[in-house]
Amino acid sequence: MASITKLTLCLVFFLLLSFPLTLSSPLHLRSSKNAPRFLADFSRTINNSRPLKYSKYRYETRYFDQILDHFSFSDLPTFRQRYLINTEHWVGSGQLGPIFLYCGNEGDIEWFAVNTGFVWEIAARFGAMIIFPEHRYYGESMPYGSREEAYKNVTTLAHLTAEQALADYAVLITELKRNLSAQACPVVLFGGSYGGMLAAWMRLKYPHIAIGALASSAPVLQFEDIVPPEIFYDIVSNDFRRESVDCFNTIKKSWNVIASEGEKNDGLLRLTRTFRFCKKLETADDLSNWLSSAYSYLAMGNYPYPSDFLMPMPGNPIKEVCRRIDSCPDGTGILQRIFEGVSVYYNYTGTVDCFDLDDDPHGMTSGWDWQACSEMIMPFASSKNTSMFPAYDYNYTSEEELCLENFHVKPRPTWITTEFGGHVRKFCSSFKMFFYSPD
Repeated sequence: MASITKLTLCLVFFLLLSFPLTLSSPLHLRSSKNAPRFLADFSRTINNSRPLKYSKYRYETRYFDQILDHFSFSDLPTFRQRYLINTEHWVGSGQLGPIFLYCGNEGDIEWFAVNTGFVWEIAARFGAMIIFPEHRYYGESMPYGSREEAYKNVTTLAHLTAEQALADYAVLITELKRNLSAQACPVVLFGGSYGGMLAAWMRLKYPHIAIGALASSAPVLQFEDIVPPEIFYDIVSNDFRRESVDCFNTIKKSWNVIASEGEKNDGLLRLTRTFRFCKKLETADDLSNWLSSAYSYLAMGNYPYPSDFLMPMPGNPIKEVCRRIDSCPDGTGILQRIFEGVSVYYNYTGTVDCFDLDDDPHGMTSGWDWQACSEMIMPFASSKNTSMFPAYDYNYTSEEELCLENFHVKPRPTWITTEFGGHVRKFCSSFKMFFYSPD
């Protein structure tokens, strides 16, 4: 058990360090026109596809009949929850082999499985089983038999909540351990961004099921007034400012240029051609949102090595963006500079024919829009003085109106902190339990 104890303490350390460094922003629905949208892929390649390399890691796909509502005794239909499992390195229940469970995010679980290398890399060292359960209402784990029925109305979407998802994971792992006679095997949770939030919350809500959690870039504090709403865009902006003040200023100036061009005769057509969209832009805001998303994702994926989790990108992609913006010949207009820079994110491979604003290959947008309108109410704002993004204030009233219009549901902005806690003082007190690991 000594190795398990060391693993737990290491995970605790990384978990606690991850909170102040949060950059991920799982907010699809833009109550204000500039609020960040999460992992949507806006590019359309020449062959209209960008296949994921699912063969990189080996796993078996299984299904589990899951209860739709864990918190009532209503006679509701069950649904098939997909999960991926790998037992290649598991030393078995006789040696108390650990179980690594990744808390599935708001999308197809295979996409997250093949982009979570750390879990696969350490499984052999710890003799661990790996499990990737899919989040309900995403991927193939659709209640009511299909995506169309699941997303039909407020009634069918009512069970798409973080609490129900955590209960899914708790029931699944408990049943799986029972079937494998592995009740004594320790479970360690993993997750990134929203999945990281779920991992942290599951450790708090189900401490008897998991001995620890590693929550990477998990914005558990992005609720109510726990942190300033400007913090996300300030952090992203500083990433660009550190590379080049000229680059930062060019991006900051571009928003007014885009808005002005959009108001001119045939201005939207010229913007469409400059940025190579597949269809004519309907508004200049659509372009601004597209650019804002790219800058945010570049910061999230600003690794020192090449990666293709979000999009194929070089190492230190923000450095490359600013290099392209700053190195344009004298006399190059702001819009052309911006296009050259943003192409690092949207077209680094050079294979993109045109860009599609409506592309959502990982099946995220509709489900998360509902979650962002019901309980995942995360305030965002952009400062005129410190941010390179368009300035705007967080406006809960407009968010509520948009949610009522789209889903006929009134958001609950204080529910997450009521259910899971959130203020720093409360979290510090709650996380004392992470340090208890009996030998």
